[in-house]
Amino acid sequence: MKKLILFISVLLSFSLSACAKEEKKAQNSDKLQITTTFYPMYEFTKEVVGDVGEVSLLIPAGTEPHDYEPSAKDMVKISESDAFIYNSPEMETWITDIKDSVNNKKVFVEAAKNISLSQSSTEEPEEEKDESDKEEHEHTLDPHVWLDPVLAKEEVATIAKSLSALYPEHEKVFTENSERYIEKLSALDNEYSKGLKEATQRTFVTQHAAFSYLAKRYNLTQESVSGLTPDEEPSPTRLAELNHFVKDHGIEVIYFEENATTKVAETLVKETGVKSSVLNTLESLSQADMNRGKNYLSVMEENLAHLKLSIK
Repeated sequence: MKKLILFISVLLSFSLSACAKEEKKAQNSDKLQITTTFYPMYEFTKEVVGDVGEVSLLIPAGTEPHDYEPSAKDMVKISESDAFIYNSPEMETWITDIKDSVNNKKVFVEAAKNISLSQSSTEEPEEEKDESDKEEHEHTLDPHVWLDPVLAKEEVATIAKSLSALYPEHEKVFTENSERYIEKLSALDNEYSKGLKEATQRTFVTQHAAFSYLAKRYNLTQESVSGLTPDEEPSPTRLAELNHFVKDHGIEVIYFEENATTKVAETLVKETGVKSSVLNTLESLSQADMNRGKNYLSVMEENLAHLKLSIK
């Protein structure tokens, strides 16, 4: 039923937008129109495309991407794009339904397609999950690969290669731009490696299990309040376990997220008496942050500085 409603909505929207589409193409005939899902995909693509295309966000800044559902208008935007960049079906859980409803399937580019995703390590017991949580937005594999600078490089390379295959006339631009940005990501990786190398306390506690790839890359241990979605409510048993974990391991900081519900994490901080700080998953960089010039690289540098409050 859901797919049928989406399909009907798309047909109606297509008929209403046909004239606008032709006018837009006439105005921007020299620029590729590329749509991306959430912030890291936007920045990675923008860096690759450079001046030959216009890159836009599908999921508005400040919106939680785990809970997002595309509208009929969004479907039209995807169909009209010269390319549509997303992370993976494990992050954009609605992507399969969208593909079934969009005729121009060649525009779909999965940035994480060459990365082997890890199994979730923080799944709640089945009997403790709400039935509604099982139906939608459930992650069996961890999609947060962009938080590992090395895997971020792989995503950038995949975007560049995929766009080059679609538009070979721009291959030189895509290749050169991606190589320059990958150099910056390599420098970021070096910062993390050097900054965390000598630490003896290598465990950190965060709001949701978004930093597993980063932790594995730099030989850290992540413990999370909730699972792979930021607003997932942990069981009382899990909270009790974390309370003991924090005290037993001498944890001094618990990390929150700016754009997610922090009630449970705040409760844990109050019970344990530790400090709080922020680790930004970059899933939804706010418009205010973007206006201030923040980007993937600067936020990841901030994350490193914050991690050093605990990893030392």
